[in-house]
Formats: sequence, C-alpha cells, structure tokens
Amino acid sequence: MLDRLFSPLTINGKTLKNRCVVTPMLMNFCEEDGTCTERFAAYHEAKAKGGFAMIVTENVAVTSVAKGYQWIPGLWKDEHIPGFRDLTDRVHQYDTVIIAQLNHPGRQASEKYAKAQSWAPSAIPDPYHNEEMPHEMTITEIHKTVEDFGDAALRAKKAGFDGIELHGAHGYMIPEFMSMYTNKRTDEYGGDLTNRMRFALEIIENVRQKCGPDFILGYRLSADERVTGGLTIEDTKAIVPYLDQAGVDYFSISIAVNATDDQMIPSMYYRHGYQADYAKEVKDVTCKPVITVGRINDTRIAESILRSHKADLIGFARQSLTDPETPNKAREGRFEDIRKCVGCLHGCVGHIDTGLAGSCELNPLVGHESDPEYQTVPAEHPKKVMVVGAGPAGMQAAIAAAECGHQVEVYDSDRWAGGQYRIASIPPGKGEITAFLRWQVRELEKLHVPVFLNTTVTKELVLEKKPDVVVAATGVTPIVPKKIPGVQNPNVVLGQDVLKGAVNTGRRCVVVGGGLVGVEVANHLASLLKEVTVVEMRDGIALDEGPAPRKDLLQDLANNGAKAYTSTTVDEITDHSVIVSGAHNEEIPADTVVLAIGRVSNTALAEELTAAGVDVRIIGDAKEPGLAGAAIREGYLLGRHL
Repeated sequence: MLDRLFSPLTINGKTLKNRCVVTPMLMNFCEEDGTCTERFAAYHEAKAKGGFAMIVTENVAVTSVAKGYQWIPGLWKDEHIPGFRDLTDRVHQYDTVIIAQLNHPGRQASEKYAKAQSWAPSAIPDPYHNEEMPHEMTITEIHKTVEDFGDAALRAKKAGFDGIELHGAHGYMIPEFMSMYTNKRTDEYGGDLTNRMRFALEIIENVRQKCGPDFILGYRLSADERVTGGLTIEDTKAIVPYLDQAGVDYFSISIAVNATDDQMIPSMYYRHGYQADYAKEVKDVTCKPVITVGRINDTRIAESILRSHKADLIGFARQSLTDPETPNKAREGRFEDIRKCVGCLHGCVGHIDTGLAGSCELNPLVGHESDPEYQTVPAEHPKKVMVVGAGPAGMQAAIAAAECGHQVEVYDSDRWAGGQYRIASIPPGKGEITAFLRWQVRELEKLHVPVFLNTTVTKELVLEKKPDVVVAATGVTPIVPKKIPGVQNPNVVLGQDVLKGAVNTGRRCVVVGGGLVGVEVANHLASLLKEVTVVEMRDGIALDEGPAPRKDLLQDLANNGAKAYTSTTVDEITDHSVIVSGAHNEEIPADTVVLAIGRVSNTALAEELTAAGVDVRIIGDAKEPGLAGAAIREGYLLGRHL
C-alpha cells in the first residue's frame, strides 16, 4: 500500500531509494564556530540508518555573521570541510543522499550570536529582533554575499555533500530580496519582480559556475508568506519557472515568515499535510521534483499525498526526530511500531527558542545517539523491578529496564495506561498523544513485561512481591484551594475528572485556573458548546505553554467562544455563581465550577515504602510536576542504569 512512497526518484543523476526526506530543522548541535561535531554527525547518521532516502541539513551559515542562533553549522571557511566529510561518509554508507542547506538569515540574524549588525535589503527590523536595525546592503555587499553562497557551496561539494539547498523561505535574506514585504529598494535589486529575483538568480549562477552541472541544487521557498504585502502563491508560481530555468533541480515548499511562524512550524492544532495544496500548485508550474512538508507524521498519509499528485517527495521533519526509523518500519508494515510526532513543539522548537540544544519530548535519544550514557547495555546483575504507575515516565522506565535484561512488572490503579498524559490527550487537537502511549504499551508487550491495570499498589503488595527496586511513577494530586469559600460545594469539580469523563458539567462553566491544564479543560468544554469563562490571577493564560502552540490554543479557545478573565481573583463560590474581583468585579453565573489550579507530587506510597526499607526510585511528576518530555527522559535513563 506504500508503492509510491517506496519507489525511487532521480534528481540530477542521484537516485533516491524512496520518497522519504528529512527536511531541515535547527538543532544547535554544532560548535559555536560552525564546526561539525560527533553529536551532529551521529544525529544525522541515525536517520540515514533508519531508511530516509535524502537528508537536508539545518541551515548552514555562509559567513561567520550569518547566524540567528549560537551553535549552527557553518561552511564559511575551509577548516569546516573535514568535519562535514566525516558526516557525509557516515550517511552515504546507508545509500542516503545528503544535502547542505545554505543560508544567510539577513535581518533575522541575531547581534547576540553574530557579534555584528545584521544585513538586509532594506532597513526594516525583524519582528523577533525588533530592537535591532539591520544594515541596508550596498551593491558591493550584495555581490560579496553572492560569492559567499557560491564559496560555501563549493566547500559543501568538497566535504562530500551531494548538493546544496538554497534557503529561500521563512523570511531569510534570499526571500527578503524576493518579497516586497521586506524589499523597499529602488535600484536594480528592488521594485519589479525581475529585479527582486536578481539576487537569487545570481546565487544560482555562482553556485553552478563553482560546483558544476552535476551537483544537486535545491531551492526552498515559502509559497505564501502569510503576511500583508508578502509573497502569495500566485507570486510564487510566477517565480518558480525562472528559478527552474536558472538551474534548480528540486523545490521544497513551505509557507510563512517569522511574523506567522506558527503556520511555518505547525503545532498539534494543524491538520495533517496542511501545506500539500501549496506544493501541488508549484508542481503544476514545474517539471522538477517538489517536496511538501507540514504535519506529516504518518507514511500512509504521505502515500495519499503522492497518489494525489500533490508532491513528489515527502518531508518528515519532526517525525524523523520522534522516530528516525520511520521509513524502515513502514516499509516492513510495522506501523504500530512507529512513534508518531504529536506536534507539541516542546523539545524541538521550545528548546531552540530558549538557547538550548534541540530534543524530542518522546524520543530521549535525539542528540544522544552516540552518548554512552544513553546506550543499551545488558545488566550484569539483573534485578526484579516493580514499576508503580503506567504513565509515560513509568512505562519508559519499564521499557528501558527490560531492554537491559531486568525482570519488570508495571502496575497502575487506573483502567487505562497513560496517567496524566492520557488525560492530556482528551482536549481538542491532542488525540495523537494516545498513539504514543499505545506505542509504549506495545513495546512492553514485545518485551513480555506484564502490565497490571485496575490494581492499587499497597505496601503489603510490594512486600509480598519482594522487588529489588520499586520505581515510583505515581504522578500527581490536584490542588484544592480550601481557603476559597464554597470550594466544597457539590457544583465544584476537578478538571482532571471532567477530562476523564468521571463527571459531567452544566451548561455554564467557570474554570478556576488559567495555566495550560485549565485552558485545555476550558477548550474541551467550549468545544462541547458549553458557556465557559476562565478565571486566572496572572495577566495571561496558558503562560506555561510554548509560544506557537499557545497561540494556536488561544485561537481555538476563542473560536469555541470561551472567555478569559485575567488579573482576576476568585473570592467566593456559590451554588449558582462565582464571585470575582480584580480586573473584573462581578458575579459570574455558573452551573459548574471546575478547579484546575495546579498539582502536587503524589509521594505517599514512596515515603511509606522507604520507611519500610524498600529501595525506591521516584521519577516523573511524582518527583516534580512538569512536561512529559522530562519525565520520559528521566524514566529512560533510570531504566538504563538501575
């Protein structure tokens, strides 16, 4: 059923063994001077080993000041070549084509990392760096930058790359010249489309002159910049034939710029393959292969896009983080063995945006592919391990321990595996979380680890089982603020009970607590056509969520008709209302009041067992409430090193 996806395709003399492509993602794995590291090489090698036909690296800086982040790769000097030669040699042994994406961020460079003022076609600040005014490039500087791209491409060829991809998307320097959103020049590089394309066409010509005709030259572009005055799909369809004629071998189609970055890097609130229609329109105006991207985390969806003739190749960017073996597993029909990206953006985008190295919430190995601490080593002295709690932390600990040869059993008092993470799957847009939890359950089944659900673990049961180690992944307990008058009224319920289906609510609901959990509970209720008001003491809601998914969540909340009262305190709960003060002083009618104020770690069993002399290891929310990624990583490492 995946005949198209696993059919070959030739690009400028290089035959790709299938249509699965790793499209670029910034990971911050290189040295600060742009040098390739073992971490960077091993990260890409894992994807090649996993069966991807082509890998396009994250944007490689063409000059030392072309930096929007601290640890990006570089090809601005010959000293970079040996490190990348090691990378390409390791990738090629798996019959995988590897492409270096060349980039100059233009006005999106950061003075903090570039140590210099950014360059741009016009002196207009970037929304993300709006305190930094870019230098308006001179003609001489434009010509120099053209040469920089060509020189970097030649170094890529010497380093063993099969080609380069010009980053002409997402508001970086090349599209800054192309778009009237950012280009206000009136010389030969501004105004008419002929002039605005000149910079890109000169770079293509320079690369071809220096690297020859048999070197792959790809071009990534934002088919629609999704901003007022930016490039539209009709502009793009006019531009593509000129790029094609100039010598581009394939097109990689994305959308958006920094100002619309939530559309560029989609969260769980976007539909699968939502950019494929843009790729189809580009495919209609070129005979060159076209790559599509955008929330494609299932090879069967990828196949449908290919069968619909919307694209020739499929970009599995974040899916390749969650499971770098996606192509191999799909080719073997092992669909349930594939971990699927849930679009949380916490480890990838969230870490990068805070200056950290990239990761994946669901795959602890990302960035640690050759790290000894993360490898599976058979236990010298296998232990009997009892895991209490079948949430993501507990199950990951059980998987890792069983892989090392320990005898493991898992227990949970709920009828479902998944703990708080399963509850988190219930609000709109988050259903794919259950696929990951099912993946964990299946891994335990394959390892013959018994999972006892509907089973409450007591001290007596533990002493009867006599485990060598107890892993306490016992989760959290919701906070009930007893100081609020009326909080014990029968119309007051817990947010987690609402999501679990343990209670229903009336038509008018007030959710007390505007953190991520409270807002997701509110969105769930609003999607059921309830009248919902969120009350939050802080000056914003869902402030503990990342910028892109938060933006999408709040938009969905607004679309569902919910209201939010911020900088507002609950003074009293009555049988039919909630009395608040602060920014809002009123009595809000309410049939049901939902508490989502916070959670505390549940350590009662762990403390009781420790007092009885049992070796207890506390992990996940039971140790410290937080996001699933930290809990999964903690469970993984504990299981590896019991």
